[in-house]
Amino acid sequence: MKKGIHPKYDDMTITCTCGNVVHTRSTKKDTRVEICSKCHPFFTGKSRLLDAEGRVEKFKKKYGQK
Repeated sequence: MKKGIHPKYDDMTITCTCGNVVHTRSTKKDTRVEICSKCHPFFTGKSRLLDAEGRVEKFKKKYGQK
């Protein structure tokens, strides 16, 4: 490999909003994610409604029964 042309490959920390921390290696430093395999409904088997900016309420208000 040629010297001086490759990006620096260093330790990285991925932090989820649930508190799960994963240590890996990458060219980036730290990353924060909203959902990971510890809290994602597909992996946990638990159903969890992820409401993004009140979209469920907006839908119910617009198309709900009058």
